[in-house]
Amino acid sequence: MSSSTPISGESGTDPQSRRRGQLKVFLGYAAGVGKTYRMLEEAQHLKLQGNDIVVGYFEPHGRKDTIAKTVGLEMILPRTIVYRTGKFQEMDTDAILKRRPAICVVDELAHTNVPGSQRAKRWEEVQILLDAGINVITNMNIQHLESLNDQIFRITGVRVRETVPDWFVKSAAEVVMVDATTGALLNRLKRGDIYALEKAQQAMENFFKESTLTALRELAMRQAAHELELREIASTSEERRPQQAPTSASPSSPKATTDRILIYVSADSSMAMLIRRGRRMADYLGADCFAVSVMPRCHGNLPKQDREIVEKHLNFARNLHIEARILEGDDAAETIVDFARRNQVTQILLSRCDHSAWSKLFGTDLIPRVVQKARDIRVIIVAERTRPS
Repeated sequence: MSSSTPISGESGTDPQSRRRGQLKVFLGYAAGVGKTYRMLEEAQHLKLQGNDIVVGYFEPHGRKDTIAKTVGLEMILPRTIVYRTGKFQEMDTDAILKRRPAICVVDELAHTNVPGSQRAKRWEEVQILLDAGINVITNMNIQHLESLNDQIFRITGVRVRETVPDWFVKSAAEVVMVDATTGALLNRLKRGDIYALEKAQQAMENFFKESTLTALRELAMRQAAHELELREIASTSEERRPQQAPTSASPSSPKATTDRILIYVSADSSMAMLIRRGRRMADYLGADCFAVSVMPRCHGNLPKQDREIVEKHLNFARNLHIEARILEGDDAAETIVDFARRNQVTQILLSRCDHSAWSKLFGTDLIPRVVQKARDIRVIIVAERTRPS
């Protein structure tokens, strides 16, 4: 899947008029499909065209064919960070900014930086480069997309800790799906092209099972098709916009969207799953999305730990570009439904698995009371699905 906007070196000219850099992402479904190889191939092609391009970070993994693709490219040396008793290498964002190329190649977008780094995640480093007007070409696997975290867990049995927010990937000018059949990928693994042979055998018994790879590949293809559809719709809307007659709606009027989703957030551990589900629903429906928690007027009745957990969940929602609110009210059901009506919410998401002290404070009948009060609003009760054994 690819949009039609190519990455070029045009943004690296006049610093005074520099615009935000463009992002290009090579997306795969597993290690070894060829993301880094394709990315470096493109870098070589852009260099031949005369573009000012550097490699900001490259992880070789001992793959000779991939390493060969770096020959002749300017490499920015990584920073060495001392953490506990070890030394670790991370991308040197300051050195890249000082060099100020037109285009920077960055491997492994979802990487988590070692403690002591200026920023926690590599995608945040990339954000800094883009803000400075540097075009970035990078790569990642589908399992690192934040909204798919629960689906990936059900497929693989592994809870992925390194994730990239969906909004960041959606901001890319171009997303390219790098595909390989599961058979071809397993052959590469058996030959030792992806990992050393002893590690390859272990991988085939775990993450690289054929059934797992097939499910991940299908998920990546569905995601790519969905992204392409959204981009085509956005492109068509942009082309038609000048031809539309002006409306009489005021600037303060709510946006004309078909759906608006409200996610009720408590201190329960299932909230991350619920928030991801709501974000994904909103993306598919093109809907606005709210994450709302209800705070009783007598705050002292709530354990401090629960208040901190709720704030953590709301910050997680904000990181996914969901508008987060804390409402005051002693009747949670009434407060939720009142907010939903005032904000033209069409769907309310509640967790069936909520056993937190936060929700017990409002009574165990929260779900049926919300359903009863919100007769004109669709209420969806979500249970956290466990992975089949």
